[in-house]
Amino acid sequence: MGIKSFQGSRRQQQNAVEETPLKVSDYMTTDLITFRPDQSVEEVVESLIKNRISGGPVVNEKNELVGIISEGDCLKQLSESRYYNMPMEKDNVEKRMIRNVETIDGNMNVFDAANKFLQSRRRRFPIVENGKLIGQISQKDILIAAMKLKGQNWK
Repeated sequence: MGIKSFQGSRRQQQNAVEETPLKVSDYMTTDLITFRPDQSVEEVVESLIKNRISGGPVVNEKNELVGIISEGDCLKQLSESRYYNMPMEKDNVEKRMIRNVETIDGNMNVFDAANKFLQSRRRRFPIVENGKLIGQISQKDILIAAMKLKGQNWK
């Protein structure tokens, strides 16, 4: 009769941890509210308020990411239109969106993603695959992932 090693049971625990989904793609939102470059800023503002979101990706007709527009971009437009006494209807998303959009890899570990959020001070990152927008991860999604993992990994 042999003595059972502690090492065997540790290995089993490590395997359980490795099976836990840790990728950004496991926690990203795929049902996105997106905007078009030719859409009016006024429509964007209405959508942001209605859907209680702070911004969203801008895609072309092929669902390729071309920019991102936020509440701040819309506020800037509102402020300038009032200051210069220009009607809001003439401004569209393409003129106000941020074109150089930083994305995140869907295969990235959620803890690395959390670090990327801290370094960039962004609220959300789009996820692109083969040039097409497939999802978006927010700071809140990362917090949700951490809370789900807490019970399994952290004691």
